[in-house]
Amino acid sequence: MADAKPPMVVDLAWDTRLMFTARESGHEWLLDGRNEAGPTPMAALASSLAGCMAIDIVLILTKGRFEVRSFSARLTGRRADTEPRRFVSIDLSISLDTSAPAEQVDRAIALSREKYCSVWHSLRQDIELTTSVSLAGPGAERGPEPDPTPE
Repeated sequence: MADAKPPMVVDLAWDTRLMFTARESGHEWLLDGRNEAGPTPMAALASSLAGCMAIDIVLILTKGRFEVRSFSARLTGRRADTEPRRFVSIDLSISLDTSAPAEQVDRAIALSREKYCSVWHSLRQDIELTTSVSLAGPGAERGPEPDPTPE
């Protein structure tokens, strides 16, 4: 198990009201249950999922020798009406300017979702996750949408 990563340790300290400072590997960020001075834990989780998939997609495309000129994404998470108000569906809408053809973008998204995104694989798998892409640049023409159901 030479490739085993050490455990991730996040330290959390209460600041005031519903605000906590989180620290990990020399980095520090604020979590705020009232969403006033920082993101709520659910917003932080949503941004972690969007960020994880974005990093994977850009990395896969650039390793494939495609140029990525811009990338943005909007995650929309719908939550349960009752406690615990967990995510019940998530939509990740991606806008991407790249030299990669649409098939390669779809492949990068599928690889992130099915293999690489550790945040997604850490969530309950009964959450519906949809993705959409808006492409600009060469190769932006899209064919029919792939079947979202894995085989």
